Amino acid sequence: MDTLAKKGENIYKRKDGRYEGRYIKNRNENGKIIFGYVYDRKYSVVKKKLNFLKSQHSYLNRTQRDFQGKLSDWLNYWLEYVVKNNVKITTYTVYSGRVKNHIIPFLGEKKMTTLDTREINAFIRCLQMKKLSATTIKGVITVLKYSLNQACKEQYLMVNPCENIQLPKAQQTHIGALTIEQQQNLERLALQEKGCSPVILSLYTGMRIGEISGLKWSDIDFEKNVIHIQRTLLRIHYDDSKNKTELILSSPKTESSRRSIPLAVNLKEYLLEKRAYSTSEFVISCKHSFAEPRVINYRFKKILEKAELNIHFHVLRHTFATRCVEKGVDIASLSKLLGHASIKMTLDTYTDSMWKNRQSAISLIDTSLKFNSYEKKVS
Repeated sequence: MDTLAKKGENIYKRKDGRYEGRYIKNRNENGKIIFGYVYDRKYSVVKKKLNFLKSQHSYLNRTQRDFQGKLSDWLNYWLEYVVKNNVKITTYTVYSGRVKNHIIPFLGEKKMTTLDTREINAFIRCLQMKKLSATTIKGVITVLKYSLNQACKEQYLMVNPCENIQLPKAQQTHIGALTIEQQQNLERLALQEKGCSPVILSLYTGMRIGEISGLKWSDIDFEKNVIHIQRTLLRIHYDDSKNKTELILSSPKTESSRRSIPLAVNLKEYLLEKRAYSTSEFVISCKHSFAEPRVINYRFKKILEKAELNIHFHVLRHTFATRCVEKGVDIASLSKLLGHASIKMTLDTYTDSMWKNRQSAISLIDTSLKFNSYEKKVS
């Protein structure tokens, strides 16, 4: 091999007349550098290729920090010092549960720096054998991926082994909604309640049960006709126990969930009437305070028995969305009302409800096809 073409560039002229460029392509399990090479008879071409490849692989030039601990050691550190200080307690509890119930039992004893994609795929198969849903499996792997992303940021890992893995596909579940007759019957019973009914609120605002639990009268602007969703009340499990739970009153999980809902005339009249007799700062109350989701569900079951229905409270939210779709509300507005993170989420959730809209669209377009008159002309 000939002399260096330009000092510091790792470009050499070979005896066969070609130029050779060398760059750091990868590292093996022991951290030893693996070089990549490019060749061309023109120095300028090699330099151009080399600059591109160096930029593509520049992250591998970092010096990997030493971490001899097990994956469980890293996960516990990550939960305590990264997650706990940067997310809501509800998110922390969910992440902690996934780590303790699923990840550590299967992968906890593995050395973090030697964890590879093959082992992650074996873990996914194990979760499938436990009959966990595709959604649950995705949630578990997401937590593992987030934790290892942090390890990459802190230079304990060069590459996240969770990249490029295949997750089981979730089956699209049918979203049920009440028929108009069922809704009218349920409303008739709900309107008989002495206090403000969570059923009415959900059917005419699309609010989630936790948002209804946390709604205060001060969140409703009766002058500007706006309901502000500013908090949610949730009961979460803690200490890795299914029996121990804690009530958490906090702000909505995402910015899209923190939203404003227009207050229409009939609902406003209903709420004003109920506020006049309320003895609590919360719209839905229990013993002069808030009514937690369990209390709301208990009361809801009593109404369902009279209505001869067997549904979850969340069906009321789906019913609100379905009625909106049936009335021709545009999907962007509906997405905002529901507090969805994206329009795609709304479309994926209510695609079946929009079937009549699609039929109407096809019928409108179909009117431009004058088949009968065209057939007469041809004959």
